[in-house]
Amino acid sequence: MYDIGEGVKQDKFKAVELYTKACDGGFAFGCSNLGGMYHKGWGIRQDTTKAVELYTKACDGKDAEGCINLGAMYRTGEKGVLQNLNRSMELFGKACDLRNERGCDEYARLKRGSR
Repeated sequence: MYDIGEGVKQDKFKAVELYTKACDGGFAFGCSNLGGMYHKGWGIRQDTTKAVELYTKACDGKDAEGCINLGAMYRTGEKGVLQNLNRSMELFGKACDLRNERGCDEYARLKRGSR
């Protein structure tokens, strides 16, 4: 709620604090959201290495969005991540296996050879 300002005044710093608690408590969705904060530099200093770590933890915890976000980083070879289309496709496939339609779409796009 603090992240998007739903029902409370938007506060990215508070969102980072709460996502950190959720992730530390084993809630994969919290890790994914915290990864996004590091990725974008919202409420915390931008750190793509930390974003990769958190997206990986989220994906390993069966959060499809974490898999998708990490897959996108590998697809483009974003700062701090070497481009690896095979790894990207693997991550999108995992998101698809977790019943995420976007993951299935991105997997199919890479399988066809599109970026």
